[in-house]
Amino acid sequence: MRIVLISGLSGSGKSIALRLLEDIGFVCIDNLPVKLLPELIAYYTLNQVAQLGISVDIRSRFNPAEVNELIASLRQQGHHVDVLFLTSSENVLLRRFSETRRSHPLIQEQKTLKESVAAERQYLSTLQNHAYVIDTSLLNVQQLRRQVQQWVNLPIAPMHVVLESFGYKYGVPTGLDFVFDMRCLPNPFYDDQLRPFTGLDESIKAFFAQQPIMIEMIDDLAHFLQRWLPRMEEESRSYVNIGIGCTGGQHRSVYVVEALAQQLQKYAVIIRHRQLENSQVSKKKL
Repeated sequence: MRIVLISGLSGSGKSIALRLLEDIGFVCIDNLPVKLLPELIAYYTLNQVAQLGISVDIRSRFNPAEVNELIASLRQQGHHVDVLFLTSSENVLLRRFSETRRSHPLIQEQKTLKESVAAERQYLSTLQNHAYVIDTSLLNVQQLRRQVQQWVNLPIAPMHVVLESFGYKYGVPTGLDFVFDMRCLPNPFYDDQLRPFTGLDESIKAFFAQQPIMIEMIDDLAHFLQRWLPRMEEESRSYVNIGIGCTGGQHRSVYVVEALAQQLQKYAVIIRHRQLENSQVSKKKL
């Protein structure tokens, strides 16, 4: 059976992700106590359910260590278990609770909303470290659904590697395991003819192909990742998130992400171009 376990911070979009799983054919259960999961999975296994989505969160006060032990046990039984963790920035979570006027599950413990968000983040950090993480701070509903669907539909692979380009002037994405800075490389932005294009366009590719320092950077990064990703895989890491940044997230970081993806094809690679995706969303709204 394929089991997708969804967890994360309150207000980060877990319900949206669970509904997406239901829409694509998963049997879905929301907020089941962790101690009941083995019986539930045994029941659905007996009834030949092929895909099961389960959401667990702070409402049931589960022990993250017990969840990690359960995941290991289910994998030993032959189940394919994926763990999705949704997070978001503190300011965005506070705004979402203010807009919906819903109370945080930990407020009943005599905490303010800000204290509740911080306590939940700390409490779930152990589980987050073993999960595929999506930061929903800048995502709308459709963007989140697309990212979850892209992740769910990946073929089974030894390890998932996320390569994400971004612009430093917009801030560094959260949840990254590695961050590499490309701002030392030649910048096409200062060429008026190249400025409108992105690292996906042939004119930019031709420009960087003539830059020895760019080739050297990509070779160094590829060598580093090819050396250390297998070691991380040996330590039972299922997901590694790699950020490649430049000033605006349009030229250098995009080109490097695409080049590295070609050299890491033994892994299940997900490519994200944060600034390009946000730009396309903005254009659609105009």
